[in-house]
Amino acid sequence: TVPVASEGGAIPGLEIVAAAREELRRLVDAREGGLGAAPKFPHPFEFDFLLRESVRTGDGRARDLALLTLRKMADGGIYDHLGGGFCRYSVDGTWTIPHFEKMLYDNGPLLRLYADAWVITRDPLFGTVCEETAAWVIREMQAPEGGYYSSLDADSEGEEGRFYVWTPDQVRQLLSPDEYPPFAARYGLDGAPNFEGEHWHLRVARTLTEVAAATGVPEDTCAALIASARGKLFAVRGQRVWLGRDDKILTSWNAEMIEGMVHAARVFGRDDWLASARRALEFLRGTLWRDGRLMATHKDGRTHLNAYLDDHAFLLAALLEMLQADFRTDDLAWALEIADVLLDRFEDPDAGGFWFTSHDHEALILRTKPGLDNATPAGNGIAAIQLQRLGHLVGDERYLDAAERTLRLFVDSIKQHTGGSTTLVTALAEYAEPPPIVVLRGESTALDAWRRQLAGHSLPSTLVLAVPQGLSGLPAPLDRPPAPGDRVNAWVCRGVTCLAPMQRVDEVLAALGVAAN
Repeated sequence: TVPVASEGGAIPGLEIVAAAREELRRLVDAREGGLGAAPKFPHPFEFDFLLRESVRTGDGRARDLALLTLRKMADGGIYDHLGGGFCRYSVDGTWTIPHFEKMLYDNGPLLRLYADAWVITRDPLFGTVCEETAAWVIREMQAPEGGYYSSLDADSEGEEGRFYVWTPDQVRQLLSPDEYPPFAARYGLDGAPNFEGEHWHLRVARTLTEVAAATGVPEDTCAALIASARGKLFAVRGQRVWLGRDDKILTSWNAEMIEGMVHAARVFGRDDWLASARRALEFLRGTLWRDGRLMATHKDGRTHLNAYLDDHAFLLAALLEMLQADFRTDDLAWALEIADVLLDRFEDPDAGGFWFTSHDHEALILRTKPGLDNATPAGNGIAAIQLQRLGHLVGDERYLDAAERTLRLFVDSIKQHTGGSTTLVTALAEYAEPPPIVVLRGESTALDAWRRQLAGHSLPSTLVLAVPQGLSGLPAPLDRPPAPGDRVNAWVCRGVTCLAPMQRVDEVLAALGVAAN
């Protein structure tokens, strides 16, 4: 059903954000992580919300539950320990056996989430997941033209999981006598089969410390032997009958991967990841954006279907992320165009909120305004978040007003389904406390150094824009004077209020309430 605006349209404050945090904390499996019982889905947006809230409020329990889940997933069979990337969901409650399909729309948000977890903890496990997942996306999911493919099938040779599973004898024949014992101990090959009673699907069964104790081999030597073994098995696996691949290039899913890839690139300083995301973004711009109209899908040279709310909202999010990594005026101009399309073709200006289909879409029996998060986040939630951010960034009240009307529309729905509305709740949090915006102006090399330093801190709601010298036609909030020489001027703004310019990174961090390392 389409929600109706609450009587009076009063938007709740941060109390509803706290309620959502508490509800999600209750739902998390405190032993194995994840939400609820089997089957278990990754739910990246819910755990992103818990991490954000832990940073905002200092809620250690929310942080611990999110990090527990991410560690359990990374050690589990839902993660591909040879090739990187996550499968769609786990059929059991311990993340051991997945539905083996790999979806682009999961891995983009998960890449972002694991990068944030690494910033918070510096846990090498999270860095490894980002490294391997980004490598998998670039290697297996990026089309030569630049866009990202949609998914890899679960089946090969007519059997689900056949591509991924092993027997101990297969592995023993491929590895050296030194490699097999630590590898088998690490991934459970020395135990009972875990897939259909006769095969082994790799998951972490023992810590490296436990492997060293079990094999009598020093821990660092075990790690090197396991890494070598993984490389051998990955090479042999690549010679198996390959999985089917859905090579549609979908705008919304590409936008999610672009956002995740760019965010991880910022955190880790990986120009190759940023270049991959830039290629995908330029493919969308050159192929799926036509005369001010966005298209939804491309395959075999054919681009078609009018784009939906999610396509526009997710693309706006990707563009705002890209602007923080590589500020270009044409990206800002495109973000403004996408935002205007949202207002002109999707918004209900009277009742508030955004329809899933545009005003000029073919007539449907039921026209919906999605507010609940599912496998992908709610289009209305992402639209509200990004329009608020863009409105503050360029000083345009139209975007802020549209986001506010959306929140007023969904107030009752959020109260009734708090745990299922985390993107809308995030928008509410940023409505109550506008996100900080840091504008950096100066010479390019100095700007890059500042950007890298700030990206090393957990600033989940902060936008950092490093705007090079010599650009014209900037919106007033971004049109700030650069510092002379090789110095940087930094402005920290919330809403319409900006502090005096700063010229030291530690001053900026202090203004954001973050301790400098």
